[in-house]
Amino acid sequence: MAGVCATLLGVGLQRFAYAPLVPAMVGHGWLTAGEAGTLGAANFAGYLVGAAIAPAAGRRLGMRPALRLGMLTATLCLLLCAWRGPLAWLLPWRTLAGIAGGVLMVLAGPAVQAAVPVALRGLAAGLLFAGVGGGIMAGALIVPALLPAGLPATWLALAAAGLALSLLSWPRWPAVPPPPAARLPDMSGATGRLVAAYGFASVAATAHMAWWPDFIARGLGMGAGMGAAGWFLYGVGAALGPALCGMAADRVGTRRAFSGTLLLQLLPLSLPLVAHSLPFLAISALLGGATAAGTTGLTLARARDLGGDAAPGIWRIGTVAWAAAQMATGFLMAWLYAHTGSHMPIFAVGLGGAVIAAVVGRR
Repeated sequence: MAGVCATLLGVGLQRFAYAPLVPAMVGHGWLTAGEAGTLGAANFAGYLVGAAIAPAAGRRLGMRPALRLGMLTATLCLLLCAWRGPLAWLLPWRTLAGIAGGVLMVLAGPAVQAAVPVALRGLAAGLLFAGVGGGIMAGALIVPALLPAGLPATWLALAAAGLALSLLSWPRWPAVPPPPAARLPDMSGATGRLVAAYGFASVAATAHMAWWPDFIARGLGMGAGMGAAGWFLYGVGAALGPALCGMAADRVGTRRAFSGTLLLQLLPLSLPLVAHSLPFLAISALLGGATAAGTTGLTLARARDLGGDAAPGIWRIGTVAWAAAQMATGFLMAWLYAHTGSHMPIFAVGLGGAVIAAVVGRR
């Protein structure tokens, strides 16, 4: 339960509830489209920092205090974004929220994995990362319902949800030791390929994660309501995908499940480039969410299979690789949109990342 709360808030709400807010923030003059993309990329950058410092935070503060602090920090950042300030005001809070999300993602996964039986680790990883999809779905429902009351009210509602999740998780974190300070794990062979494939999968996932509601709402001219609906479907996929992928890993092994999911990721990135009817958009949203979140859960389970006691180190490096690739891709996509005014180059970049991830992941 605590792990689900962490991913629901640390990634699902603090990061992905921002996506359906983008059309409204641009439409109401809070940000330009380019600034909105920059703000999203800054959150990715914060996530990279959080992933890098998480093990040290766990050792210095203890796992439970570090995880609790991450929850409260993410909540505070949502609260501070309720004030309509310029980009210079929003930028530090969205960056700090990313840092909190990175800490939660790196520490929550190993904490949960260490507390469950070996036979259930694939399913546990899937359920843990289903919290990401749950946060996306919650944001897709909360944001459109509250936008008529104004953007400040919407941010305040997200902060209230974050506070509730923080309180719910507070007494439920397992008593596990922090990750030990150790040398970097051996990144040759299958471990190196796992991390590389996960990094390129991040490039693929960024297109939907950062731009999907805006693509539907403004790019296709369907309006904010349809954008939120498309984002909700993405959240449904992200909620179901990790558990399904985790069960597949328990049945056929993490290697085959991981490579199969990377192959499947090609489809949702291809569809927006060629087909814009509602059924194809729905398929793209569902599979995009399922493969993005499912890949994350499978990477954690695969790291445990490959590394054993070194799995936390592999997971941290993988999370840093994901965050670094996503940060770079986020700034690239913001630049592409600012210079072309089109979402098509964004999905083309994502498809390129998916192709490379599928090739690397099958080796």
